[in-house]
Amino acid sequence: MRVLVCVKRVPAPGARINITSDGQAIDTAFLGFTMSPHEECAVEEAVQLIERHGGESTVLTLGPGEADEQLRYAASLGVTKAVLLPIPAGEPSDWDPQRTAASIAAAIADIEASDGVFDIILFGNESADSGGFQVAIRVAHALSRPVVNGIKGIEVVDAGSAGSVRARRETDAGVEVYSVTMPVVLGVKEGINLPRYPTLKGRLASKKVDVAHVVPQGQPGGQRMLTLLPAVEQLTATTILGHRPEAAPAVVDLLEELGLIR
Repeated sequence: MRVLVCVKRVPAPGARINITSDGQAIDTAFLGFTMSPHEECAVEEAVQLIERHGGESTVLTLGPGEADEQLRYAASLGVTKAVLLPIPAGEPSDWDPQRTAASIAAAIADIEASDGVFDIILFGNESADSGGFQVAIRVAHALSRPVVNGIKGIEVVDAGSAGSVRARRETDAGVEVYSVTMPVVLGVKEGINLPRYPTLKGRLASKKVDVAHVVPQGQPGGQRMLTLLPAVEQLTATTILGHRPEAAPAVVDLLEELGLIR
């Protein structure tokens, strides 16, 4: 079978995000980058699907030239092919969802025209930076394929030409199970698996992977960024109750207040 996983280069989760003085971009001077946590699980799921059923996996991203790093990381885990849709220099690195989805869908259509249809296309449920929840759905719509988001389990019923997938999604009321005919687009959620770490052999092999460059074809959509605002920082205050034996009464009062002693 053929599996494609789409990833995005994002600031490392937990990093302090600073905004440029004009409010139009993230200051990347001291930032590390990675792929979104949901997408790490999507990459792992793609590798596992090929290990179980055989075939070929491909990783694709739209982003700056530096996103080559994320593609090679995926290759070090076992993905066999890599495709970069480079954003032209001088343009904002974070396109609107409409343009992003149109570019990815056009690239997928071109790849499939020459190499064959992807049975499963995997996305992260949402990206760690913008969290738009849109791109996978827009790509599926453009390619006229079924899509299910929030997936926490994938079972391929038949890997043949008329195969189908059972996709499991957890909800507050229980578990939903979808039976979907391939080709299909799935939005994977963190926790579907435990991503592996690359081996030294995988790291060395990833350096030799030929990353194909495809010029993105999408046009700007109807959304426009006005300004970026930094998130409100949550500060935690520490109160010193006292020092040495003199602090004992204050500690007892606090424990009583919390209901831990009577």
